[in-house]
Amino acid sequence: MASSGENSAETHDEAAIKSHIEELLAAQLPNSAIYNFLLADARIVSASRGSVTARLTLTRNHMNSGGGIHGAASAAIVDWAGGMAIASWDLRRRTGVSADIHVSYLSSAVEGDEIEIAAFADKVGGSLAFTRVVISKVVGGEAGPVIANGSHTKFVKQRS
Repeated sequence: MASSGENSAETHDEAAIKSHIEELLAAQLPNSAIYNFLLADARIVSASRGSVTARLTLTRNHMNSGGGIHGAASAAIVDWAGGMAIASWDLRRRTGVSADIHVSYLSSAVEGDEIEIAAFADKVGGSLAFTRVVISKVVGGEAGPVIANGSHTKFVKQRS
């Protein structure tokens, strides 16, 4: 069963949800060295209940020694984006801790490429949340070839 809080996103419009996600990102960056290193230039494009889309231009910080997006950068993006999808579910600020994360690498991107990060909360329950993330290269202003697919399970039970 989906979590229902007093701040349920079901009662908020997309602009309010997007604003919440932007505020959460801004609050996370100074408190997380890895997110600040990788996501300082991330832009939230849209957000609705259980769904967040962001864009990011890749920099040297995201690259491996071969000049392509590093697998660890992709995994960190899946981690972050899954949390944002959970936050969009009911406007929570705490998005839980990782229980399981999987990333499948399908293609690559290079420095200067823009990527689109589409994250979806498939279920947010009382203890666990299940998310999916698709990282795509932006081509002609639209999401193009998929770079990586991720799934992320988080323990979200709130302390009493």
